[in-house]
Amino acid sequence: MKYRTLGRSGLKISVITMGTFTFGGRGDFGRTASQDVTDARRLVDSCIDHGVNLFDTANMYSTGLSEEILGEVLEGRYDDILVTSKARMPIGDGPNDEGVSRWHLIRECERSLKRLRTDRIDIYYMHEWDGLTPVEEKMEALDTLIQHGKIRYAGCSNYSAWHVMKSLAAAPRHSSRFVTQQIHYTIEARDAEYELLPLSVDQGLGVLVWSPLAAGLLSGKHRRGRQTPEGSRQAEGWNEPPIRDMERLWSIVDVLVEIAEAHQVEAAQIALAWLLTRPAVASLVVGGRTVDQFERNFRAVDVVLSEDELKRLNDVSRLPLVYPYWHQHNFARPRFSPADQALHADYPDRHYGGEDPLV
Repeated sequence: MKYRTLGRSGLKISVITMGTFTFGGRGDFGRTASQDVTDARRLVDSCIDHGVNLFDTANMYSTGLSEEILGEVLEGRYDDILVTSKARMPIGDGPNDEGVSRWHLIRECERSLKRLRTDRIDIYYMHEWDGLTPVEEKMEALDTLIQHGKIRYAGCSNYSAWHVMKSLAAAPRHSSRFVTQQIHYTIEARDAEYELLPLSVDQGLGVLVWSPLAAGLLSGKHRRGRQTPEGSRQAEGWNEPPIRDMERLWSIVDVLVEIAEAHQVEAAQIALAWLLTRPAVASLVVGGRTVDQFERNFRAVDVVLSEDELKRLNDVSRLPLVYPYWHQHNFARPRFSPADQALHADYPDRHYGGEDPLV
């Protein structure tokens, strides 16, 4: 296993994080898997044996059951293990059962601590934006949790760039500032490169990536013109993340498969290896149903992609330069910062005019 520093913090995390989205299988989560304590213990033990030191969950995964299972499995082992959780999503029918109000965050953090059987959460994510709660109230609540030792770091997930910046500006002190954001980002879904990755470089946020294989669509098991594999999330009716251009997806998968064959791995490992070359990316949150799935994906850590392979992957997946980025690419390149380059470095150094298909 390899480890990276999380943003501007001093925290070292494994480049593969174990996701526990599949623990419990309560409600709609049963479409992904339904792992009990015995299953979870086997998977967690394997991940720890391979050097994984970060485990990701949320209060709304199977309405708390994921946290309960993870807590039972990790109890007594937290000295060397890091755990994340999240709050914001609806977890009941009450008027205060969602959001990031001070009332909700402190209550949910205390509930998560009990389910996880620990006295602290290492990274506590705001799971989604809440436009009704003042950002000052949210950030001051997180500061309270940090000062009381209930959480060690704060982060956000599924925010837009202006949401992140507004939150960073409202942090009452440096210690309560977000150190990370957890986002959806894959070689097929590169939207985060417009603003979220440049922001992360500029503000020193370490990026964790959720669903880095697009719910299995980038694993190589799904191919153009073939029937959806039995037992997959798609076969069970799971439709997140959305794919807006299926032909583009299959073209990307074709290249992933070709490069994987050259490295004697699977398309999934190439998709993960590509993500680990991207700016600000610290760790990939990977889930799985079997020990074998995790062990295969751990191989991505040692895959080294050549410049030619990276070019092929970027060429088949690159998104259009939307405004104002095409204009900046034309006129501002001599004064780009490293944060600007997080987007622009993958685009040819040429002028983008109206006839260009990338505009």
